[in-house]
Amino acid sequence: MSHAACAPAQVADVSIHVARSHSLRLRVSLVLTALAAALVLAGAALWVRDARLAIAEEITAAHRVAAQWLAVSARGTASGDPAWSETRLLAHLAAVGRIRAHQLEARDPGGALLYRSPPSTYKAGHDAPAWFAHWLNPDVPALHIQAGTLALSLQPDASRAIVDLWDDLAAATGRALLALAGLFAGCWLALDRALKPLDTVMAALDRTGQGNFDTRLPEHGPAELARLAHAFNGMAAQLDRAVADNVRLNQEQAVAQAITQRLEADRCAIARELHDELGQSITAVAALAGAILQRSASSPEISHSAQVIREVASRMHGDVRALLTRLRPPLHDRRQTLDDAIRGYLAAWHQRHPDIELATELFAGPHPLPDDITLATLRVVQESCTNIARHAEAGRVRVRLLRDEGALLLEITDNGRGIQPAAGQPGFGLTGMRERIDALAGSLDISSPSCGGTRIRARLPLPSSTAATAPEPAQS
Repeated sequence: MSHAACAPAQVADVSIHVARSHSLRLRVSLVLTALAAALVLAGAALWVRDARLAIAEEITAAHRVAAQWLAVSARGTASGDPAWSETRLLAHLAAVGRIRAHQLEARDPGGALLYRSPPSTYKAGHDAPAWFAHWLNPDVPALHIQAGTLALSLQPDASRAIVDLWDDLAAATGRALLALAGLFAGCWLALDRALKPLDTVMAALDRTGQGNFDTRLPEHGPAELARLAHAFNGMAAQLDRAVADNVRLNQEQAVAQAITQRLEADRCAIARELHDELGQSITAVAALAGAILQRSASSPEISHSAQVIREVASRMHGDVRALLTRLRPPLHDRRQTLDDAIRGYLAAWHQRHPDIELATELFAGPHPLPDDITLATLRVVQESCTNIARHAEAGRVRVRLLRDEGALLLEITDNGRGIQPAAGQPGFGLTGMRERIDALAGSLDISSPSCGGTRIRARLPLPSSTAATAPEPAQS
């Protein structure tokens, strides 16, 4: 794999690590601190708004008083009263000095500055930032008064009140930051203490994830943690039982599979012995009987006996072939389908029992199925047909083999005398059928319908690779 292909996976791993590093206590602490900060900002905004209104009200009131005093002085100068000459007015203004929150200037008709009130000595040289001063500066227009030839200008100056507000706001901001830091640390410590029991829960989950289903949590402490521990212990107990049941089922299936394999091996060994030993002996007996028959043409009694021996040998040979058909499934060709194998077996079975009417509906699919499913289905059909011929006293048999939703369905019905309860343990044939189906995680149902006879239904799950939709089945 190239480095370019590995890059997205590495980025994803880093993202997951970063996301996990943001623990719950950190997130909750940040959220609580952010909420407190929002409240502090809202309070500060309200405080600054009220302070702005107070500054505007103070400057406006001082401006009105100063304007009234200056207007009275200007009228006296303009009236020509010697007591309010321009020289005396300038001396009077200099004696008054700085007017609160205002700057006063006097200029001659040429615009030359004759007088300017002294600056405030309060926090001299210290001013608030320009943007803050511009934002809080009250919108009070300057007052221009003509006193004779003098031009008086009264300009509002709220810089000292604004710098006071700025200093108070800076100090409050520092205290607020310390308080928020303390709040964050307190939330962190409180949550760390409150969430400490969750470390035990996480450790128990890790052990359970590693397969230790005997892990349990103590069911004491706060009500929430007690309920969580109770739920976890119940889940762990269920998992423990499920694993034990799964191990038991696997062992039972392994035993059943081993028994089935041993039975198949025994069947093959018996089939070889029948074919090699008994088959050859029967063939030899038939050959000897034929030779005796040829040489005893002049002796009717010997000839008749030889003919009977040859006929019996022929029947025995047919019985041996039938046994070989049952013992060894007719799947010599790997390309042969299950339908073909069952159809071939039923054809041979019907030849031996022509008095039983046989109807088939076979469609397991056009492709070969896994060997274990094929062999199990064949053995169920063979055992069922053998039981019908031996015990059912039936006149009609129907065999259906279909597919349904990823499973193979086998149904064998007859109109015989039905299932008869047997004393003691059930027959080995039915037990073997059920073991084969159980080993493949299938289901087997044997019942006697109300209309009579016996019905055997088997369902075998198919692998996903072979569970394809099939066309309509063919009937015969």
